[in-house]
Amino acid sequence: MGDGAELVRVVDLLVRQVGHWQRPRWSAVAAGGNVSRADLVHRLVQELANLAADAEGQPRRTVPRLDTDLVLPDQLRVVTADLVAAQPPAETLARAVDEVTATRAAL
Repeated sequence: MGDGAELVRVVDLLVRQVGHWQRPRWSAVAAGGNVSRADLVHRLVQELANLAADAEGQPRRTVPRLDTDLVLPDQLRVVTADLVAAQPPAETLARAVDEVTATRAAL
């Protein structure tokens, strides 16, 4: 798992789950929460971006919330690729997998 393969696998599962969603599905409230599904996925994108920045020794940056939620799967793939490329410790990858898994469950 140290190579990020498990993270890529769970992100692919999430993207397959949400990749076809249109606006109404994104704006619906996530299960058991009080935020939209889009907000939940954007929070995940930000968390993975933070982990990547930490692994690279770079400052954390805010991931922009774009005009359409339909780009969230693409943003998720990009920050996942950045995180894997940073070759973080296994604990960081495990934390990222846990975050993705929890987000999938909440959607």
